[in-house]
Amino acid sequence: MNKQFYTGLAFKTQRFLVACSIIVGFVFLLASCTPTKPAYYFKTLKKDTTLSGLVNKDLESKISKGDNLGINISSLSKEEDVVFNLAPVSGATAASAGFVVNQDGNIIVHKIGAVKAIGLTRKELALELQRNLAPYLKDPIVVVQYLNHKVTVMGEVERPQVINMAEEQLSIIDAIVITGDVKQNARRDNIMVIREEGNEKKIKILNLEDHSIFSSPWYYLQPNDIVYVLPDEEKRQREERRSRFQANFAIASASISLLVILLDRILR
Repeated sequence: MNKQFYTGLAFKTQRFLVACSIIVGFVFLLASCTPTKPAYYFKTLKKDTTLSGLVNKDLESKISKGDNLGINISSLSKEEDVVFNLAPVSGATAASAGFVVNQDGNIIVHKIGAVKAIGLTRKELALELQRNLAPYLKDPIVVVQYLNHKVTVMGEVERPQVINMAEEQLSIIDAIVITGDVKQNARRDNIMVIREEGNEKKIKILNLEDHSIFSSPWYYLQPNDIVYVLPDEEKRQREERRSRFQANFAIASASISLLVILLDRILR
């Protein structure tokens, strides 16, 4: 009778402990799984609509002192092209090998000498160079690009990097796509842009879930802008709670299993 009693007690105790472990685990699971808000681009954009008041995409920036310009000169005088495409050693670094706008606002070109570049757009400088090269080259064509304009993208993106801006404009969408898009734990509604203007640094928070980004003056990035994609702290904390729960639940389950085995051995 005593043996049957203890065997039944051990069986009941085992069932009770297993049920407790399941209930405790279920409670912890519910506590750790809080609802999450869906995050995606242009959440407020309606279907089949037309947006107006967008930022001008044809903006042409002006050349400034210190700009490093990549200038490609081609003509029907192929032998002379090579000479004109070489930047003066004093006006370029070995790494960039471009035409640097000096403190007087000029670039130095073979045979032509100093050419005023500051305040001109790339197209205006190209036309000016073509006019000056006409006496030396047959049908010269000039293409001007920026070599030192860049944008830095960092934070919660797949490939943080410095992006070269050969053209005038680079949208924040393009910059994020180039870096491999944002990570799962990033906030699309809290993108920080840091911009230097004179002796000031201006900071703007952009919301890429809102379609009003298309009309923001910050939609197109400027040279030397820093884009910082902020992490979703709430999501990170949820993931940490979930990880802690899984670890604690594994320890609790192992402890309960060990306790059941010990009780079974003792009461057998």
